[in-house]
Amino acid sequence: MEITDPKAIRALAHAARLEVISELYSTQVSRTATELAAQTGLTPSAMSYHLRALQKWGIVEPAATAGDARERRWRAAGTDFTINSGGGVASPEFAVLDLELDAFRRRVNAYAKVRDERRKNSESTEAPGVVVLSSNLLYLTPAQRSELTAKVFGLLKDYELEDPDQVPHGAERMATMWSMIPDDRK
Repeated sequence: MEITDPKAIRALAHAARLEVISELYSTQVSRTATELAAQTGLTPSAMSYHLRALQKWGIVEPAATAGDARERRWRAAGTDFTINSGGGVASPEFAVLDLELDAFRRRVNAYAKVRDERRKNSESTEAPGVVVLSSNLLYLTPAQRSELTAKVFGLLKDYELEDPDQVPHGAERMATMWSMIPDDRK
């Protein structure tokens, strides 16, 4: 799923919507509005509103229900999700980028709180280096940018679960973020 329409990109500019997209696309597991609301801190009715807005743009779609017809489930409308504004200046993907960075900061802060609590209680058996952050400055031609993007997405795909219901023993859910931004500072 590649979003290029500026109106669709603007529709994503909400933290809860981005969190839902991340959850549904990364896990490929259907969820109810109530389940997603609990994850994002919204009410189920507010989450239903956001899910319908995402459905309007073809980002999510209704999923099969498991028995109870009153339970409406939602799933990703694809397997991968990319925002591509075509490089327009001041385009809506910058608002989406801010929201994604905020979501990543919330994950980092939540992880830090849990880690600190474990250390206080001497429960931490965690190996050093669990959190990884890397920053590079590259000089790439347009062809090289495309090649690098394809390689990174291919590498990440190698680690995605084929069956989200079959998480390997000992596996830990990890949030990743990859970006490539032109750096015009000279």
